[in-house]
This record gives sequence, C-alpha cells and structure tokens, in this order.
Amino acid sequence: MSSEAMLLWGLLFSSIGLGYFVYGRKQSNKVVLYTGIALMLYPYVFSSAITVVVVGVMLMCVPRVLSL
Repeated sequence: MSSEAMLLWGLLFSSIGLGYFVYGRKQSNKVVLYTGIALMLYPYVFSSAITVVVVGVMLMCVPRVLSL
C-alpha cells in the first residue's frame, strides 16, 4: 500500500511541479522555476507518503510566501 501511495503522491506533485516549471520559464520567474524543479525531484528522496505530502505542500507555498 505504501508504494502505491508513494507513486500516486509522487505523480501528483511532479505534475504540479511541471506546471510550476513551465509557468516560471514563461514568466522568467526564477523562484517558481526552481520550485517546479524541486517539486519534480523531491519525491525520490523521501520514503514515507506522509513526508512526501507535507514537503510537497510546503514547496507549493514557497512562491506565495516569497512574493509577499
């Protein structure tokens, strides 16, 4: 079950990361671009589904927090 959850969460956050990457490249926004790269790569580092979700949500918030 854990490996299935990891695959699904990894796919979800990698897809969101791809969207961030494309948007950041088109808008020349380095924060969003690098956040997108991080979202695509970080699921390979963690082995717990809960950790993947928590880190993913935190990474998704980075551009919003840094733009304030």
